[in-house]
Amino acid sequence: MTCYKLALIPGDGIGVDVTDATMEVLTAAAKGVFSLEATTFPWSCAYYLKHGAMMPQDGIETLRGFDAIYLGAVGWPNTVPDSVSLHGLLLPIRKAFTQYANIRPHRLLPGVEGPLRAGAFDILCIRENTEGEYSGAGGRVHQGQDNEVATETAIFTRKGVERILRFAFDQARARRRHLTSVTKSNAQKYSMVFWDEITDLVAQDYPDVTVSHMHIDAMAAKMVMAPQDLDVIVASNLFGDILTDLGAAIQGGLGFAASANICPDCSGPSMFEPVHGSAPDIAGQGLANPIAAIWSGAMMLDHLGERETAARILTAIEGVTAQGIGCRPGSHSTSQITAAILAALEA
Repeated sequence: MTCYKLALIPGDGIGVDVTDATMEVLTAAAKGVFSLEATTFPWSCAYYLKHGAMMPQDGIETLRGFDAIYLGAVGWPNTVPDSVSLHGLLLPIRKAFTQYANIRPHRLLPGVEGPLRAGAFDILCIRENTEGEYSGAGGRVHQGQDNEVATETAIFTRKGVERILRFAFDQARARRRHLTSVTKSNAQKYSMVFWDEITDLVAQDYPDVTVSHMHIDAMAAKMVMAPQDLDVIVASNLFGDILTDLGAAIQGGLGFAASANICPDCSGPSMFEPVHGSAPDIAGQGLANPIAAIWSGAMMLDHLGERETAARILTAIEGVTAQGIGCRPGSHSTSQITAAILAALEA
């Protein structure tokens, strides 16, 4: 029986609750098919306050030996700035393991009422995950003075842009064969025109995929007014970050927002996480919706090659929401939703 080694980073706040729920579901689904060997790491904002770092110096090398990484949530704004927690844990992991493809599915689960009057939609957002606007290139001079200057330089490489576009085209080819590339090339005449040009070049290798170009502001409107017309969206790090939060909103909220940070050539582990954050206001109260976390866990199993088990979990989630369980904030506890999904799996 295949055994997968998982690195668990529950992190902060509700990250602990949803990680426990996810592992309970994954373990039950795997029974008799494969096994999961999980190692938990306490890296978090609490760890930072104690050690002065979000993870130890050898943290990346420690993670390298695992088949996949599962992250609950990281952040505790009242004690550690978000810029510290992000640049101390998430971004280093994404960059070190070349997790350049961020995948976020956006669709309404059965029984969930989104805020839009639109019909059913099924959008897959592909976000460039390692460079672009979040490259960390820049600085501040004359800090605190009247003549202070701050710069933040977006870095786009031909290799980085082409590989995320090819990844997105492959996803579109496996779905409904339509890809929309999102930029702001009317205003950003270097980086985004560069992105548009590479999109057109790559598109020549995918004649079976229909390609559209759209500016970020127009795409934001499109996702609200006609999300059913969209299939695969590909965007830079910043634009993808913004659009995927909008995608979470139209699918009913962050409690349904699953994600994967993929290293496509499997040279390092990929990382899977819900994107709802640590939610300090409800931390430890058993109120967190674990659906996004469990969905992310299913995406992890799919990436590891256990596609049938991943599909079973997603079917169980859909069966539970179709009964109205977990569809609205606060309607059911973390344990109630988890128990319902476990029961659906057994059935």
